[in-house]
Amino acid sequence: MYYGLILIGVVITLGAQIYVNSTYKRTKKIRNKRGVTGAEVARAILDKNGLQKVNVIETKGTLSDHYDPKSKVVRLSTDVYHSPSVASISVAAHECGHAIQDKNGYIFMRIRSALVPVVNFSSYAGYFAIMIGALFSLIDLIWLGIILECVILLFQMITLPVEFDASSKALKEIKKMDILDKTEYKKGKGMLTAAAMTYVASVATTLLEILRLVLMFTNRRD
Repeated sequence: MYYGLILIGVVITLGAQIYVNSTYKRTKKIRNKRGVTGAEVARAILDKNGLQKVNVIETKGTLSDHYDPKSKVVRLSTDVYHSPSVASISVAAHECGHAIQDKNGYIFMRIRSALVPVVNFSSYAGYFAIMIGALFSLIDLIWLGIILECVILLFQMITLPVEFDASSKALKEIKKMDILDKTEYKKGKGMLTAAAMTYVASVATTLLEILRLVLMFTNRRD
């Protein structure tokens, strides 16, 4: 059963990654009819929402795009920054969705930001506590580690509405500004849906891992 839960988690994670990567590769080959780049769209959406002070800069990596609420910067990967593809427009608009959330004080985004240092600690301390507890048969330490893993699950669950809401805002801006035509819009929506599934997969995988640990150490104690 334990190995089965691990296998299910791996399949879910890999499946989500394959899905988003394949969807991204397809949509990045489709040039939007207006010929605007991800950077241009990001700048237009930010300016339209009164976020002129939020900068749009290029960053290294593939799908490394993100919004930095501390620096007030939208960072777009090279492909997204320069490319006029449907994928680039969708990703850039999504990151601007996070900037809009920050401006509006979106509650789940605030909670997620507040949890970051706690999650960083939990991600290291959790498994360390479990390993030490298992090695020396310290049941209380094992359960402490599992509780710390639950903090990570909580963080991932809070991330879901943040990501879905950012995509919703992105699609609204794309439609209001008439950036993509109907066919392009549909493909862009599919791209954002695929990206959202990676977060759903993370929640499912972490939940399965916690279940595996609980079953393993409960049975061992019995």
